[in-house]
Amino acid sequence: MSAGGREAVLVCDDEPQILRALQVILREAGFEAIGVATAREALDAAAVRHPAAAIVDLVLPDGDGVEVCAQMRSWSEMPILVLSAVGEEAEKVRALEAGADDYVTKPFGPRELVARLRAALRRVPGDSEEPVVELDGLRVDFAAHLVSRDGEEIHLTPTEFKLLATLVRNRGRLMTHRALLTEVWGPAWTDDTATLRTHVANLRRKIEPRAGDRLIRTDPGVGYRISI
Repeated sequence: MSAGGREAVLVCDDEPQILRALQVILREAGFEAIGVATAREALDAAAVRHPAAAIVDLVLPDGDGVEVCAQMRSWSEMPILVLSAVGEEAEKVRALEAGADDYVTKPFGPRELVARLRAALRRVPGDSEEPVVELDGLRVDFAAHLVSRDGEEIHLTPTEFKLLATLVRNRGRLMTHRALLTEVWGPAWTDDTATLRTHVANLRRKIEPRAGDRLIRTDPGVGYRISI
């Protein structure tokens, strides 16, 4: 938290116009923006200023944004969002697997960026210990392995429940295909995206309301998230 009471967000991008735009967007949204242009400056500022979150570009003049994510994640649990150019799916996945919480594609919309940031900030360490979570009428009881919507029990297979539990415990965070497959099925299944897609489709059919926004969101080619 900054001296003025605003949450500080570290922003790292070597393109001056984008950096200025990010600082303006964040200030207008009520954050303090700490702007830097290199990987070294980002790591130094994160260590000294202890921001509430970080937004890091994938391509930096003196290093790799993925490596910045990995180093920050080694000592901090703060949310990290990566900025990515269109078409860099492999790099997005690398960043997420290095510890980033989410990514935003350039060119980005200010409202989407702020929404993604706030969703990541709502993820508080220890959320996974909650015995019961309720999301838009869906109730997940981890201890009893029970799921219900508007008071009506929903029958899930053990695999479907484990998949849902993993997404709910990481709500607001984009989970890669590999991360979900490893967590739910095990290391031997890391490339079986067809199995994951089938189970997500079945889970959606059972837990999502007949009308309205989807609870489970798809990031094509990358993974899934439950928005909060």
